[in-house]
Amino acid sequence: MKFQAVPDYHMHTPRCNHAIGTVTEYAEAALLVGLEEIGMSDHSPMPEGFDKAWRMDRSELDAYLNEVSEAQNIFAGRLDIKMGLEADFHPGTESYVKEMIAAHDWDYVIGSVHYIDAWGFDNPDEVKQWEVWDVEDAYCAYYELVAASAGSGLFDIIGHPDLIKKFGHRPPLDSQRVLDAEERMLVAVKKADVALEVSSAGLRKPVCEVYPHARIIARAAELEIPVSFGSDAHAPGEVGHAMDVCLGMLEMCGIHEVAAFSGRERRMQSIKRKTSVTQKSVSAGT
Repeated sequence: MKFQAVPDYHMHTPRCNHAIGTVTEYAEAALLVGLEEIGMSDHSPMPEGFDKAWRMDRSELDAYLNEVSEAQNIFAGRLDIKMGLEADFHPGTESYVKEMIAAHDWDYVIGSVHYIDAWGFDNPDEVKQWEVWDVEDAYCAYYELVAASAGSGLFDIIGHPDLIKKFGHRPPLDSQRVLDAEERMLVAVKKADVALEVSSAGLRKPVCEVYPHARIIARAAELEIPVSFGSDAHAPGEVGHAMDVCLGMLEMCGIHEVAAFSGRERRMQSIKRKTSVTQKSVSAGT
């Protein structure tokens, strides 16, 4: 790893029904790749009838909290494990999500948009809907929802901010409608003073690209929006995936810090390049 490891705040457990591995296994994997801090952030419960197959049930929430708490005790002094949650933003469910978040002590909450109306646009089973959606309309609708999620006051981090591109569907590069919607989203994130997640997960998806696009990261840097890192690991082997790629992109855009959290309070942590043994030797001899 070219950079000193930073916190990886996005990983899941089997309770979301599409991940594998215990919290202990994720923690062990984190130590193997040199991480000092991670956060579990499994998919939160949602109201009845809301894609139950892709998230934990409300009855499983206490077990999730207990498992993370046990791992915190096991790895104390070796790995800092934060208690996080990935909660969906879906208009009409805000009161439920607010109550659920308030009922427990979290270190941070990631807010993610996975639905446009009833369309689960990142669900492989619903990919055919792209045949009936205009791509520009989809992107604009998505960015509007992401902007609203930032403005809701519910979240600390905005998750994978251009997830809409997951399957490789893209609007024209010069689509002013989409560029304007993207800008409104970023301005909303800035106004809300929440962090924007830079996620390596897109590199494992059909789009083969970091979330968000380099253009968005560059604009976030101009707006001085804080960023966090997440691998969106759904298996222990994905913990810290392509962290160097993401940190390199941040460095190229002039971003030298990432957000870290405790008790929903944000602090900034410097991104540092590792110093090689040769460099240390040269420095010591001058």
